[in-house]
Amino acid sequence: MGKILCATRGGEASYPTQDAVIALAKEQNDELAFLYVVDISFLNRTAAPLVVDVESRLEKLGQFQLVMAQERAASQGVASQTIVRRGHLQAELAATAKEIGATIIVLGGPLGPNAVFEEAALKTFAGKIEEETGIKTRII
Repeated sequence: MGKILCATRGGEASYPTQDAVIALAKEQNDELAFLYVVDISFLNRTAAPLVVDVESRLEKLGQFQLVMAQERAASQGVASQTIVRRGHLQAELAATAKEIGATIIVLGGPLGPNAVFEEAALKTFAGKIEEETGIKTRII
């Protein structure tokens, strides 16, 4: 039995990835963990009190999104754990994968005009994660 780590932003746009990773975990009888990373590096650090407040609110949003993902998994008969981290996505994804003993990392593929990554950039990102961790990284 392995352990799948799925990075997710949550929300409706993440449902296809969540459904696919839940099905994969069920099919392979693997453990499943959902990860949400709060990365506020895009904010201007000059307004420190505001940044702390934003980071805290995004963390709460992430916890809520993960509970929703966990409920989606449970409704399909798959138990899962949830993890919220603060920091840069690539570093936190790699560190979390190593810490929990993930055997596969799953990322959602680009979907439509609201995609965070273009396909080529996502493939490059996945390759960097796989190279850094030695853990198979799959785009769904």
